[in-house]
Amino acid sequence: EVHMEESGGGVVQPGGSLKLSCRTSGFPFATWHMCWVRQTPGKELEVISWISLHGDTKTYSDSVKGRFTISRDNARATVYLQMNDLKTEDSGLYFCARFFGTDTLKQEPPKSQGTRVTVSS
Repeated sequence: EVHMEESGGGVVQPGGSLKLSCRTSGFPFATWHMCWVRQTPGKELEVISWISLHGDTKTYSDSVKGRFTISRDNARATVYLQMNDLKTEDSGLYFCARFFGTDTLKQEPPKSQGTRVTVSS
């Protein structure tokens, strides 16, 4: 069974940083592109970043580009999201997921608990 366990969220002031981790199990991690998905208040789920299976391709949504960095450790079956210069609009629930391309959220919507990020002064 595919399992994702996100951690690292918390409360931070605007301009602060957090590093999220997502430990996975139940599938051959090194053979999957991975992504981070977030749900912010009043908005739908959004894929904000994805990383190729070897980590050589990384893509970001315009809303996080230049501030967030995705990475992965295939030996640990873990994907990370370093978030810098956080803004209040980054507050929300963050999930990791296997990346299927543009249909990611339809193919396999997140079922894990996610980790909550709150950016507030």
